Amino acid sequence: MPTKSQTQVTPEVVLEASPSVVHPPAPESTKDILEIGRRHYLPAETLSIPSWASAPSEGMQQTLTVKDDDLFLITDTLGNISGCLDDGVVTSMGLFCRDSRFLSRLELQINQCFPILLSSNAYKGFSLSVLCANPRLDNIPAETIGIHREQVLNGGLFEEITLTNYGTQSVKFDLSLSFDADFMDLFEIRGFDRNDHGKLLRRVEPSTTNPGEYQLHQDTSEFTMAYQGMDGNVMESHIQFLNRPPTGFKGYTALWTLEIESHQTERISYRLNPLMNSQPVSRVPVPMTLSQARAAEMVEEQEWRGSMTQIRTDNKAINQVIDRAEQDIYLLRQTFEDRKILSAGIPWFCTLFGRDSIIAASQTLMINPTIARNTLTVLAHYQGKIDDDWREEEPGKILHEIRLGEMARCQLIPHTPYYGTIDATPLWLMLYAEHYAWTADRETLEALWENALAAMAWIDRSSVETGYLSYSKKSKRGLANQGWKDSGDCIVDRHGKMATGPITLCEVQGYTYAAKMRMSEIAYLRKRPDLGDRWLQEAADLKVRFNQDFWMPEEGFIALALDGDGKQVDSITSNPGHCLNLGILDADKAQSVADRLQAPDMFNGWGIRTLSSLSPAYNPMGYHLGSVWPHDNGMIALGLRSQGHVDHALELGQSLLDMTMR
Repeated sequence: MPTKSQTQVTPEVVLEASPSVVHPPAPESTKDILEIGRRHYLPAETLSIPSWASAPSEGMQQTLTVKDDDLFLITDTLGNISGCLDDGVVTSMGLFCRDSRFLSRLELQINQCFPILLSSNAYKGFSLSVLCANPRLDNIPAETIGIHREQVLNGGLFEEITLTNYGTQSVKFDLSLSFDADFMDLFEIRGFDRNDHGKLLRRVEPSTTNPGEYQLHQDTSEFTMAYQGMDGNVMESHIQFLNRPPTGFKGYTALWTLEIESHQTERISYRLNPLMNSQPVSRVPVPMTLSQARAAEMVEEQEWRGSMTQIRTDNKAINQVIDRAEQDIYLLRQTFEDRKILSAGIPWFCTLFGRDSIIAASQTLMINPTIARNTLTVLAHYQGKIDDDWREEEPGKILHEIRLGEMARCQLIPHTPYYGTIDATPLWLMLYAEHYAWTADRETLEALWENALAAMAWIDRSSVETGYLSYSKKSKRGLANQGWKDSGDCIVDRHGKMATGPITLCEVQGYTYAAKMRMSEIAYLRKRPDLGDRWLQEAADLKVRFNQDFWMPEEGFIALALDGDGKQVDSITSNPGHCLNLGILDADKAQSVADRLQAPDMFNGWGIRTLSSLSPAYNPMGYHLGSVWPHDNGMIALGLRSQGHVDHALELGQSLLDMTMR
């Protein structure tokens, strides 16, 4: 599959109303025709179409990102999507839905030149706005034509381009919008190896003058780009022009010749609808116009904010942080199994995760417990049922990540879903109990009781050998590290050497302890004292062993982990901070851990580092080797407060706010 563009260079021909007849090589002409709905396609390699030149972008560009449920869009600050960077590297910009890129090029040009940027923003989250103007053109001074681009996501992509002539004379110019779609899988864009691809398609229609032959589909009001995956599914990007159809087309470039009188305005708009096998890909219904899309988004956001706990202070800056956080939470919502959960992050983690979605749900219980209920229910739906090493699935286990793109559907990656996480299952149990504590929602408690029992049984089976939860990779395309620090180089000892063998993380034992303690309360509530007594005793035994096996007397700190030989992985990290609020630490050890986390090699003024700056492996730019993570620090701050370190907790909280407001 081409990695840059579907378009192929041919002689300069503008495709107008009179279609060119295509003669596919016999006898393939009939066999190769693919019919999807009422649309007909031929493989792209049998049909060349004209191209429209684009100047490659120079290096990395600043980008704007907007999201709506399972759709997200990344453009440059002009609202364009460049086909590739100047060194040939595939760009990460585009319109994405369910892990596939449905738009890989979107370029606005005026007289074959890019506009001049004046300003742009994506403050709304689901839409972006760009103000630009014409460069100096023949007979048109620079900044005579004002151009406003508004792009909105709501089940599809909507754009309206408003052009105003601010000059004293009428102006005539050519405007072009270049589209392309490579339908690349998100994992391939992120750098995952892939050797085989499906085939790009060209839309055709039966010739009206030559029976048995086909011509390129011609309609100035709409066109379709398509791709048939290795699994046989056909993905389509269907573009409809809503008010002023193009004058003509050159390949996938729409062309207009415009003449605008002084101080008059013209508008051009279109809608892109992502489809698979003629059905909408997004879970959000697609409206007809941009104004309808904008209105639908604004109503939904208003309803969302109305359902939340309102938090306001007498500090304007903090209120702005709260407003931004509320909008971010709104944008992270994504539909799975007809329920809204929080995806793990924009852009590359816009999907359901185990650990990330659970932690986010726990941290938002006070503002909207529906997130937690939905998260618990959806993850229970995908709870492991069989033993499958490829996906690292086991009965009772909570998933790590689910993906819906072609690579997942073709089993090129194990994310259907992938279960390679050691902490999602105890975290799910913690949230299960915590949700009930906040809401007294007995219906959800009862509905998920069997799932909770299955999760507890998984912990028991997985802890048989050592008495601890540990992990080791089983899938050849799985994660080497399966705690929250899941990069490949982060589990290191004090000398910077990577730990080997099954890894037993300290915080995971804390989660397990908390899960058993909280589940014992649920068991007593459900009049199951046998389970309550058993889980209480197991938690007590775990606490004793943990404080013996993980404590480093010389450091006055908890080891990051135990390696495959049961030896302490003795680096100083943020992980033990998670244990402060879980009850697994002896009181004196909790005091020592809290103090150590405030030392200068761990606390840098903005937050607590993931790894001590004294470690040979320390790298503040590394993913988990010294960087500061907000959720990590939030959990630590909660632990500091629970241990009575109020001043330390407030200092850490203030640092996070300061960092957010910069």
